[in-house]
Amino acid sequence: MKKTFGLSLHLLLLLLHLCSGIKWLALSRTPPTLHVNQTQHCKRLEGLVSSQVQLCRSNLELMHTIIQAAREVKKTCQKTFSDMRWNCSSIENGPNYLPDLERGTRESAFVYALSAAAISHTIARACTSGDLRLCSCGPIPGEIPEPGYRWGGCADNLHYGLVMGSKFSDAPMKMKKSGSHANKLMHLHNSEVGRQALRAAMELKCKCHGVSGSCSIRTCWRGLQDLKDIAMDLKTKYLSATKVVHRPMGTRKQLVPKDIDIRPVRENELVYLQSSPDFCTKNDKLGSIGTQDRQCNKTSNGSDSCDLMCCGRGYNPYTEKLVERCHCKYHWCCYVTCKKCERTVERYVCKMSTWVSWPRWSVTVATTLFFFFFRKRAHLCHIWISRAYFCMCLLLKLYRLGFYLRKPPWFLSSRTLLCNCGLTLT
Repeated sequence: MKKTFGLSLHLLLLLLHLCSGIKWLALSRTPPTLHVNQTQHCKRLEGLVSSQVQLCRSNLELMHTIIQAAREVKKTCQKTFSDMRWNCSSIENGPNYLPDLERGTRESAFVYALSAAAISHTIARACTSGDLRLCSCGPIPGEIPEPGYRWGGCADNLHYGLVMGSKFSDAPMKMKKSGSHANKLMHLHNSEVGRQALRAAMELKCKCHGVSGSCSIRTCWRGLQDLKDIAMDLKTKYLSATKVVHRPMGTRKQLVPKDIDIRPVRENELVYLQSSPDFCTKNDKLGSIGTQDRQCNKTSNGSDSCDLMCCGRGYNPYTEKLVERCHCKYHWCCYVTCKKCERTVERYVCKMSTWVSWPRWSVTVATTLFFFFFRKRAHLCHIWISRAYFCMCLLLKLYRLGFYLRKPPWFLSSRTLLCNCGLTLT
């Protein structure tokens, strides 16, 4: 008994730490009224593990930026996947995520990568804007600029962002009790892929100077692209992610591609351990909310098309009235007046699934009724049981057909069903 209890407790602790790497995204729900300016506030923050609480206490000024990063992850993820069946809505459930983000899925791979990129991105930008006293502008490049160019401005401090961001976001995976070794390797790998995408997003930005906009001199600095652009790059990696397995390689276990295990995992590719459902129908066990009532694009050929979004179930049209500004005029000087125009647009939403499952209690009741009707014929019990089972299966299929047709067919009556099965009510 004690051994069983100990094993159950171990499994429970393992599950609790399975997804702890992104539980800090629950900081997105931190109320604006909570100002993290005292060490005791760190314990009140949701989703942090002990090592992150310690980082909070030693870097109080940084926590406002990290909270902002959590909000950016949620907003950017949902915007990036708004045209797909999985629309990142489950990120709202943090720190208690659904299985789509708890297990080592393709979706969790994207969220880990985006989270790692976003926290470093937000910290680097905060250094540039002067919101953090702990850091300043990034270093000036060592190379000599071309004629007509000069280094200036305030570069994004990517180095500081990467150091502090990785220290915070990777802290849960570096704990001893952080889930299985395979999941830990997967999450650390995908987080590093996110940071690589951030490094690749560093670009040259310039501002013109000169008489009448002649741009005779350009002041340039190195700055990061917007997070939405980095998210689109990671989405491309998500679509081509590699399924991996945890196998011995030399003296220790490593992640290797499942189908092509002759090569190691590439440093710039997202990896996942478990396949995802199609997200067409609601399934809480798999973390799928389904696509019923999701808006689709009738004229699109992409992932937001009604055929793909609705999984072939069809869609329902509806009209919506929009009020917009129109016939705007500029008046000297200096204001604009507009009229309000109303137009009607047609939109489309996916139909509900036609697959209906009976609750368990209804199957129990049906079984009891069958045995009640056939109790007088106990000498042929094995025949009646087989026929009863056949009729129950037939009844379930016809019930679903009746739900699809929105009215029960004539052959759904119990007497007709029993007669078709070779039985009579006596």
